Amino acid sequence: MKHLFLVFFFCLFGANLFAQTDSTQNNNLLQELNASTTEQEKLLPNKMMITQRLLWGEKGFMRKFNRFELTPEKRQQELKLRRTALAAHQVLGFATLGGMVAQGIVGSRLYNGNNNLKDTHEALGAAVNFTYFTTASLSLFAPPKALDERKGYSSIKVHKWLALVHMSAMIATNVLAERIEDRPDLKPYHRAAAYTAFGAFAASMLVIKF
Repeated sequence: MKHLFLVFFFCLFGANLFAQTDSTQNNNLLQELNASTTEQEKLLPNKMMITQRLLWGEKGFMRKFNRFELTPEKRQQELKLRRTALAAHQVLGFATLGGMVAQGIVGSRLYNGNNNLKDTHEALGAAVNFTYFTTASLSLFAPPKALDERKGYSSIKVHKWLALVHMSAMIATNVLAERIEDRPDLKPYHRAAAYTAFGAFAASMLVIKF
């Protein structure tokens, strides 16, 4: 059941990954909204993730509540919520990265025969999984951006490609971790998947910051 959840989450994440953008494009929100002549078309970007369209689209679930009626003023509030969600996304990203480092150190000692660290390694793994998928959820379910993503190269696009890599590696790491006890020969593949997840995740954070 856990595997099915991870695979479903990955498919949902991968399908929507390339419609994402960052919160730095929201600076001129009021000018964008006030200049609109066809309000509902201009209040929302043309491209949104499926998760965002289901929640925040013109006929999305959140539009059933008066608080999230599609108006310029309330879209401004949504974008504040988006910025908060993406700020938490970054903070949890750093926490996840730190957890990955700790788990890698403990995992290396465990592979070298220190079996007393098995419970610690599993606990760190559970914590990393929690922060990792929470981090992803904050991006997937945040209100949509104000503007469509610009064409051409950008650090955000690189971030998306790397996210696809570390999500794939993260799922592989979890699947292999559950099979290692019965299949010790899978240890090198588990380690390789974990290192790939860490490397791609760290790079995806660095490309945004720098």
